[in-house]
This record gives sequence, structure tokens and C-alpha cells, in this order.
Amino acid sequence: MKTAQDIIVRPHITERSTTEAAKGRYSFVVAPDATKPEIRQAVEQLFSVKVLSVNTVNCDGKMKRMGVHVGRTPAFKKAVVTIDTDPSPATYQAKGGRTASAARKYKNSIEEFGFGQ
Repeated sequence: MKTAQDIIVRPHITERSTTEAAKGRYSFVVAPDATKPEIRQAVEQLFSVKVLSVNTVNCDGKMKRMGVHVGRTPAFKKAVVTIDTDPSPATYQAKGGRTASAARKYKNSIEEFGFGQ
């Protein structure tokens, strides 16, 4: 059984990911064998947010050289997670035809992402 800390390795911070974070899309480096439902559960558990969608991509390592020595940087799996930035209260039909609402206890951003917003 993998824990949430085993699935989410670290945030993937780039110039593009910082601009996307303002729209509610956060990038993470995840375990190579992690699936989308596992990533969704891990992010919801770690950061107390509502995940709308998860997109993943396997990134190959880049070719690097130092003098005559040629090598590759490590390959990794990246997940782009879209969260609900407007967690409005859920309304539903209660017993007797009354309309009831339940307050959602989700945050609308991830403050622990690695940069100030």
C-alpha cells in the first residue's frame, strides 16, 4: 500500500507552472507507477482540496555532456492537477422536499506548493 507521500514526490516548479497555479493547475513530480486515481486521492488527502482533473505525462531525460562524457538526466513522471478554485456549498433535496446545503471544507489554493502567490 502506497502512502500519499510515496505518490507525490515533489512540486514541479517552472515559469509555466507558476502562471498556471494562478488558474488552479498545479504540477507535481509523481512516482512512475502512480495512476490517476491514486494521484487524485493523494493530492486531496495532503492539501485538503477538491481535484477536478488529473493529466499525466512521462518525461524523458535530456541528453547532457561534460567534455567527452555523454549521459542523460533522469526520466520522471509529471502530473498536472486541476483543483476547484470556487468550492461553493453543495445543495441537495432533503427529506420532505426541502432544499438543504452542506458547506464544503475544501481550500481553493495550495499554499504549500513552493512559492508565494
